[in-house]
Amino acid sequence: MIDPVETTPSRSARRAGGRAARKALRAAPLAEDIRPVRPGLSGGKFKPLSDAEVLRIHEAALEALEVIGLSQAPATGVEAMTRAGAIQGDDGRLRFPRALVEDMLAKAARNITLHGRDPKYDLELSGTRTHFGTAGAAVHIVDVLTETYRDSTAADLYAAAQLVHNLDNIHFLQRPMVCRDIPDNYDMDVNTLYGCCAGTTKHVGTSFSDPSHVAGCMDLVHLIAGGEEKWRERPFISNSNCFVVPPMKFAEESCVAMEHCIHAGMPVLLLSAGQAGATAPAPIATAIVQAVAECLAGVVYVNSIKPGHPAIFGTWPFVSDLRTGAMSGGSAEQALLTAGCAQMHQFYGLPGGAASGISDSKLPDMQAGWEQGITNVLAGLAGLNMAYETVGMHASLLGFCLESLVLGNDLLGQVQRCVRGIDVTEDSVSIETMKAVCMGGPGHYLGSDQTLRLMQTEYIYPEVGNRMSPKEWAEADRPKLLETAIARKEAILAKAQNLISPDVDRVIRERFNIVI
Repeated sequence: MIDPVETTPSRSARRAGGRAARKALRAAPLAEDIRPVRPGLSGGKFKPLSDAEVLRIHEAALEALEVIGLSQAPATGVEAMTRAGAIQGDDGRLRFPRALVEDMLAKAARNITLHGRDPKYDLELSGTRTHFGTAGAAVHIVDVLTETYRDSTAADLYAAAQLVHNLDNIHFLQRPMVCRDIPDNYDMDVNTLYGCCAGTTKHVGTSFSDPSHVAGCMDLVHLIAGGEEKWRERPFISNSNCFVVPPMKFAEESCVAMEHCIHAGMPVLLLSAGQAGATAPAPIATAIVQAVAECLAGVVYVNSIKPGHPAIFGTWPFVSDLRTGAMSGGSAEQALLTAGCAQMHQFYGLPGGAASGISDSKLPDMQAGWEQGITNVLAGLAGLNMAYETVGMHASLLGFCLESLVLGNDLLGQVQRCVRGIDVTEDSVSIETMKAVCMGGPGHYLGSDQTLRLMQTEYIYPEVGNRMSPKEWAEADRPKLLETAIARKEAILAKAQNLISPDVDRVIRERFNIVI
């Protein structure tokens, strides 16, 4: 027997018309304050640590700073920190009395803003507000067509910046790869800054391969900003600084570069990146203790030079696969480490950042999906202010994939919808719509005013993810997810433009060796 529903033209037409109307409504532009997800949604509902456990980690970190301390600070750092109250022992290690740490915590900057060149991309770092972006120093690009890895280039970095600029759920660009086609390290630092700023007006993070490069790079930054005064008013670049070499040693050259950045008015990310079981203790809790201790030393360092300078508490402990010693950035343990660190940031009331979204998989496949999904959603639910390396990163930071940025934009949309949570309001729990539908109504909610009103504001929809029925999928010639991502990547890059004005760009190219 033929189902009459399938052969009734009027009903089929109504269904098609309804789908078209809903699609048009969904595609209509939304005001920023009613989008289903947006930068700065508040998390903090997931807490892997109890209040007592947070306090225990804090006490252990303070003990480590008093008893073990950190070695190998540069002379300028030793002078600043001992002047503030740190104690240098006969063994050369700097130790930090509890009173000194508490004093510097009181001076540390809170509720800071990381600016974009365009103010609409400003990131407010306070409480449990969450933001997601890239980071890392991958040395390879993943070629998804040949399933091979090749050296990353300045052109790849520029393309990544352009993609990030056009993907709404990625909120900032920290340099995700190394420009390996530029042999001179100063030119590499310059082109890294240029490529990022030419590609996006969102906030940019970068590193410097040598402290002596900071001054020249700041000349470039001032040109882009329109002068040093304008730069200092709205610093749109932060210095990602590995100021420590775990366990419990300062990285001398990085510390000197950090000092230069502080004097230049650049916000800093105090980045402690120990690896549990290798350069950090194997227990997850103690790996957090070491990261917290190292970053507290960083808080003392920064505020002994310039009290209140904007700094991000960058506890980035990673995980080892203890069978091999290799890094495992996509593990459940990594997700817990990052979430636990977010709680410590909130305990201190400091803007904090950590790593999430790294995949151990070599390609954007199912393994990459579950690893990125688990680590990012826990970071968001924990209320991590700055989630770094959330999209694009494969092979435990060795490979970066442009197509994964496009796929990751969908993933981060779903993550942020989880962070937003469930809205329980007088309207959302009212049974008036239920009464209208069930008591003499159509028996479904598809066409109700409430459903249409909430289509965009309550629900988020994938841009490359496929929700077709098997029949629709077959009729559409069975589109593959990666093929759709490649097409969207190419469409974005075909329209993207250099976001540095031609006049400024001309001056930059006269003064610097720009290869892009």
